[in-house]
Amino acid sequence: MIEEIIKKTEKGVLIDIEVTTNAKKNEIGKINKWRKRLEVKIKEQPIEGRANKAILKFLKEIFKTDVELNPVTTSPQKTVLISCDTKEYVVNILKREIKSV
Repeated sequence: MIEEIIKKTEKGVLIDIEVTTNAKKNEIGKINKWRKRLEVKIKEQPIEGRANKAILKFLKEIFKTDVELNPVTTSPQKTVLISCDTKEYVVNILKREIKSV
């Protein structure tokens, strides 16, 4: 299932996510198998780009590398670019972080 939400590109690895704001804590949820997106929960509210900044900071801490929104959007459905060389790097971290694979 993880393989369905990530794609390798020249710049890194893209992950399709769905963001829930106003969460109790920042965390990686599960994979939504119908939308084929990884649930990411963020404490911040979606006001003036604060939630987007919180997403980037949170994912940067998890992946220990640069992360960017691709493209920046106000929708809860987003795609993030993880700066890394291999899909396996992302898959291994997601297997550790996802609530129920």
